[in-house]
Amino acid sequence: MSYQQALSGLGAASSDLDVIGNNIANANTVGFKQGAAQFADMYASSMATAVSNQIGIGTRLSEVQQQFSQGTITTTNQALDVAINGNGFYQLSNNGSVVYSRNGVFHLDNSGNIVNSAGLQLMGYAADSGGVVNSASTVPLTVPTANIAPTATKTITAAFNLNSQDAVKAVADFDPANGNTYNASTSVDAYDSLGGTQKVSVYFTKTGTNTWEAFAGYGDPVSQKTDLGAVSFDASGNMTSGKSFTFTIPNGADPTPGATQSLTLSLAGTTQYGAKSGLTNLHQDGNSTGELTGFTVGTDGMLTGNYSNGETKALGQIAIANFNNQNGLQNMGGNVYAQTAASGAAQVSVPGSTNHGTLQGGAVENSNVDLTSELVNLITAQRNYQANAQTIKTQQTVDQTLINL
Repeated sequence: MSYQQALSGLGAASSDLDVIGNNIANANTVGFKQGAAQFADMYASSMATAVSNQIGIGTRLSEVQQQFSQGTITTTNQALDVAINGNGFYQLSNNGSVVYSRNGVFHLDNSGNIVNSAGLQLMGYAADSGGVVNSASTVPLTVPTANIAPTATKTITAAFNLNSQDAVKAVADFDPANGNTYNASTSVDAYDSLGGTQKVSVYFTKTGTNTWEAFAGYGDPVSQKTDLGAVSFDASGNMTSGKSFTFTIPNGADPTPGATQSLTLSLAGTTQYGAKSGLTNLHQDGNSTGELTGFTVGTDGMLTGNYSNGETKALGQIAIANFNNQNGLQNMGGNVYAQTAASGAAQVSVPGSTNHGTLQGGAVENSNVDLTSELVNLITAQRNYQANAQTIKTQQTVDQTLINL
């Protein structure tokens, strides 16, 4: 017996304790993957002439293997907390160089960049001003803080049921200010190209059996009215004519005298049944300018902005990377890894694609450290250390015996 085996055993047990201690220390680190110390025995071929007589000279640490099993996912309700469910790593830009991480705790910096606690920028596929995502290459993701542009109204959709039993009224006496001159009406705010609102009203006056006259009014109170034309129905209450009309209103966004804004009124879905007249659907396709009020992350990594005008728009899409050999990644500390020749090239794609996990917004992936198992491993490593120390004591006793001869 020599001191070599015992000293190597002490070193191995010490390394094992270090790995276990690191696991325990990171039990609350988001996205942390526990390590496991792997050891290999050592032999010196010069110590024996026959294979059957080989005596080992100890052990060595062969590698610290990361355990990339899934950690539990906890909901945080923070919009930019994102958890990976399955395979993959976030791509992060570190001053132009790319690193990878499972820690999905992000926030916006003062420039609107999505960054982690170390200021590394989250990468993904950018979206243009219209919300179209460009998946050609990944770039650092930025949330635009500017208002989205307004959209001028082009089409108003208004569906009614017009009471077939209503009394006939004289069209010549129609007056938007006099409710006795029409049978049904509604109003909606239309938007001009600058997001200004203009009230548009729609009226129906019954002119005979299964026939009605449609009118449009502009302003509040109505300062301009337009006779749109006749609307007719068959004996089953289905519309046969007058399904769509085009008319103009003053264009509030254009200072040119007499400038107008063209609108189309669609009455699709309007019926004439023997029931009280009323509105069944109303929609216009314009919107005002809107401020970003929040955002959500979908399972496919799509980052969608919610705006104060009720609109939503794609702001970008988070990409994730996978590797043939995850254990070939170099651990850089700070919850990030670097690609190496051993890991293979990063396979970057959208979440949910082949061999890539999905994302869960408003949540984080906890450390996969099992504290119960690690405490048992800690006791085992401690016993190993004590046993190797005892080997040294035994060798000392043998040496002392020889000295005393």
